[in-house]
Amino acid sequence: MKKLRQVLRFVIPYWRQTLLTIFFNLLSVLFSVVSLVLFIPVLNILFKETPAVVVAPPFALTIESIKLNFYHLISHIIETSGSITALTYICISVVILFFLKNLFRYLAMYFLAPIRNGVVKDIRNELYLQIMILPLAYYTEQRKGDIISRMTADVQEIQWTIMTSLEMLFREPISIVFYLVSMFLISPQLTFFVLILFPVSGFIIAKVGSSLRRTSDKGQAKMGELLSNIEETIGGLRIIKAFNAIDSTNDRFKKINNNYTRLMNRLFRKRDLASPMSEFLAIIVVGGVLMYGGTLILTPGSHTLTASVFITYILIFSQLLNPVKSITDAYSNVQKGAASVERIQQVLDADEVITEKPDAKSINDFNDSIIYKGVCFTYEKEEVLHDINIEIKKGKTIAVVGPSGAGKSTMVDLLPRFYDCTEGELLVDGINVKDYIISDLRRLMGIVTQETILFNESVFNNIAFGMPNVTEEDVIRAAKIANAHEFIVQLEYGYNTNIGDRGMKLSGGQKQRLSIARAVLMNPPVMILDEATSSLDTESERLVQDALTKLMQNRTSIVIAHRLSTVQFADEIIVLQHGKIVERGNHAELTALGGVYHKLCELQTFS
Repeated sequence: MKKLRQVLRFVIPYWRQTLLTIFFNLLSVLFSVVSLVLFIPVLNILFKETPAVVVAPPFALTIESIKLNFYHLISHIIETSGSITALTYICISVVILFFLKNLFRYLAMYFLAPIRNGVVKDIRNELYLQIMILPLAYYTEQRKGDIISRMTADVQEIQWTIMTSLEMLFREPISIVFYLVSMFLISPQLTFFVLILFPVSGFIIAKVGSSLRRTSDKGQAKMGELLSNIEETIGGLRIIKAFNAIDSTNDRFKKINNNYTRLMNRLFRKRDLASPMSEFLAIIVVGGVLMYGGTLILTPGSHTLTASVFITYILIFSQLLNPVKSITDAYSNVQKGAASVERIQQVLDADEVITEKPDAKSINDFNDSIIYKGVCFTYEKEEVLHDINIEIKKGKTIAVVGPSGAGKSTMVDLLPRFYDCTEGELLVDGINVKDYIISDLRRLMGIVTQETILFNESVFNNIAFGMPNVTEEDVIRAAKIANAHEFIVQLEYGYNTNIGDRGMKLSGGQKQRLSIARAVLMNPPVMILDEATSSLDTESERLVQDALTKLMQNRTSIVIAHRLSTVQFADEIIVLQHGKIVERGNHAELTALGGVYHKLCELQTFS
């Protein structure tokens, strides 16, 4: 039930529809009970047991008063028009009451539909926002396929299991209460007997449901692994084909898929056991009621029940079985969906390590300097950066070089707060970056990375990404600065051409120039270039390097360098090794020093 409460908090915004659903369910059950109670006079007429009530008693809001006045009306109709007419009127009344019952049931479900779909929509929205807010470090520990599984398969599981149980929550308890009250009024002895038998069957079904939840949890985790494998396969098709690894990759997928299938077989068998088991247990209860009730009727001298009343009692009891069975089925569904709720809640409850202070300061421009002051960064007990001290004056270009794993990307990722330093301070214009509004801080920076991130959108929307109210002239101007306009106009639909998933319709150099155009359009005072030309051919590098040179004019730039041409004109070059600054100076000074930088220049393998 704790898992169900976590989902039901999303129902609060839909309280109006919830009240209407409960109200119409109440009317539906009320008319259902009244229509069934009308079978007593029908049976009494058929069995010729209708007591004649000649004088109408004073009317009062009591069961006995309503009953006597109703029998007075029937007695009057029988006396004036005959038993057949009275029976006809009662049957018409039953039909009308059943029509009203089903009308109100439909209205209850009508108002339930936006609750069910709205709650699932809100869960998906909250999950999507949380995925964007969580720090990058979170995704180094998670499979992308598993995250996708939680947003799709797990959310869908909630819709088909827990959300379908909302109907049970809003209707079945009301039905059970009304039917039990009616049964108590007809025969307290029989009803007590029913209440003794029901908890036993409920306990057995609960045990099945508990086992179902554990199996479902394993199944959802295995689905995440399956989607991760598919995502990795699609992303690595070039390597899989190049290394003739189709058979081994296919065997790996089959193994995961077979494990998932076996788990789902167990899951469906347990889930499908719940319904026939609850029905069989209900029949045991029915048999007990028939036996005990028949004994009360047939025992000489016992007048607690008449045949017509007992038949009506069985009719009402049969109606009670459906909501009880629905609750047991819903309980099994909730147990199955609880695993999905738990997996989704793990994402929603994940710590937002990069948090913004309530009194965070706004920053709209960069005026003086960026200072790394004794900065250290530790990731999972491994020290990535140690005692970094750098001052970057406005308008200067700083290059960061070093072997792979030296901590170059981590160092620049601290500036836009993709990570936070574990020791020391990172200051922008003399104020710690942790004291700024995060969105304001990131707005000061344009980032061009080695792995170009583009979206399955048009060229225009990729360049104008994140910037509303951008004109076509602005986008074209940015594209020209980035040396991208010439190839864009040659595309089929120019700036309106869709570039495909991750820009697959473009070459590496074209994608990188679009990324630079995006940064140009943003017009930030600080540029971060993370190995922006390392994976390009010579011609593409020339075009991209020319675009980068234009981009860096009159800006403060931090360049993670791969090739010598990118760094030799930097105002200062920082050489990192094992997370520490081992050398610093300009190109000529470091070359003459004959140290790490000199060796990197000789090897031409900046990472």
